[in-house]
Amino acid sequence: MKRRTLISGAAAVTAAGAMIIAATTVAQAEETGNEALAAAIDAILQDPKVTDSQASIIVKDAATGEVVYDHHGNQRAIPASNNKLSTVAGALEVLGEDFTFTTDVVADAPVDGTVSGDLYLRGSGDPSMLAADYRSLADQLVEAGVTTVDGDLVADDTAFDAARHGDVWSWSDVMSSAGAEISALTIGSGSDHLAGTVRVYVRPGATAGSPAVIETVPETDYVTVESTATTGTSTNVQFSRDEHANTIRVSGTVAAGSSGTYGTRAVIDPTGLAADVFADALDAAGIDLLGDVRLHEETPQGGESLASHSSATLADLTDDLMKPSNNLYAEAFFKAAGLAQTGLGTFASGKAAIYSGIEEYGVNTGPIRQVDGSGMSRWDELTPDMLTDLLIGAQDAPWFDTYHDSLPVACVDGTLLSRMCGTEAAGNVRAKTGSLTSVSALSGFVTDADGRELVFSVMFNDFLTSNIKGLEDQIAVVLASYSADTTESEFATFAAEAEEIAEPAEELPADWECSWYEPSIC
Repeated sequence: MKRRTLISGAAAVTAAGAMIIAATTVAQAEETGNEALAAAIDAILQDPKVTDSQASIIVKDAATGEVVYDHHGNQRAIPASNNKLSTVAGALEVLGEDFTFTTDVVADAPVDGTVSGDLYLRGSGDPSMLAADYRSLADQLVEAGVTTVDGDLVADDTAFDAARHGDVWSWSDVMSSAGAEISALTIGSGSDHLAGTVRVYVRPGATAGSPAVIETVPETDYVTVESTATTGTSTNVQFSRDEHANTIRVSGTVAAGSSGTYGTRAVIDPTGLAADVFADALDAAGIDLLGDVRLHEETPQGGESLASHSSATLADLTDDLMKPSNNLYAEAFFKAAGLAQTGLGTFASGKAAIYSGIEEYGVNTGPIRQVDGSGMSRWDELTPDMLTDLLIGAQDAPWFDTYHDSLPVACVDGTLLSRMCGTEAAGNVRAKTGSLTSVSALSGFVTDADGRELVFSVMFNDFLTSNIKGLEDQIAVVLASYSADTTESEFATFAAEAEEIAEPAEELPADWECSWYEPSIC
């Protein structure tokens, strides 16, 4: 509120002096501190993009928990990938940073190089398995003296239940790499560990007009690729997967002389893909599999572990989950936590385990609903108040450094690589992004200009515009620029500067995390 200064008649001043005093008074009358900060954020929320949408925002002092700003902070909203904040915190608490997933090969001990009976490939949910890991298991069998399996290869994915997707996942997502099927025995298609997927590389042929060269990773017959793509003057390739079969169709052109392009698609039943890749690895290692491949059967008691692979620790996997917002990693963490607590790797047990983990740090789970690990479900509902309580409470956890350091950093890495560059937030804001159609969120940590650490959560739901992330960035920049003596007009300048930052050259839809599109800017 602006204060009015009264000057008595005895204090005669010149007209020029009066103007100076008036100007000084106006400058002094501007709000500063939390009041100015609140006014600046309120002004950002007047943007037409927010009209008729739901905005839920809260900012707290990370050290004291004091509420610095609150705009419907207790209102439940769909969090999208902000769900991963609770999933990872709960999993780290329940499983521990040193936890590893194990994939092993079990059978009766070989006699004269022959395994009598079936060979069991048993998974525990490792979302980071690649073809090279399955080849390593086959090599271990060779070292154990195995030359022949006179039974079947049995793929055991029973550590998790048969629910391949969460409740209310979008049908358009489940054929993409972002919504791949969940399995306790799976395989990824590249160094980014997109579990349950196949990557199709399309490279130019020898001459213009010739068929494009097609390659899949992992190499497999489990997926059929039907290609009409040809070599042309430019690259414009489309990928689609059949709704009910592992058939990927490729069309368009790939530029002659170029390195080509690729697309990644989810497969139906990734357990079968993992088993197929392992069967090929056995063959390449010189091991004769005399039987067939069977899926979804439990390994019987009494067998011997002939080969084993352990994942990286949960601490290391956390970084791979949070930076690019890896959905299948999140679902593996979710069900693995449930498995550890109850012996059942289900969505229900995962929810109970995650809740118990975060409740250890003062989080009230009563007002929220979390039905999956990734946030792909529109039945997930969290509040900014709950998320900031989690971020504050997690500071007391033994795993906090792992958790904190896994968050994307503005203009540095992960899903924030191209955001807030050239502002006070760059290299400062550490936050988890969230994106679904008409859903956007940003929650994390920021250090203000006075050196005070803040936690914040910004959640937008039900907006009609294509992209609202610029408003999240403006709010984050205002927080990074905060000082106790900063005025409302100065805050407005910071927000305006953030708004003027050039958009990335590569335009992306806003209903997915940018990393899910695998563009160069992410």
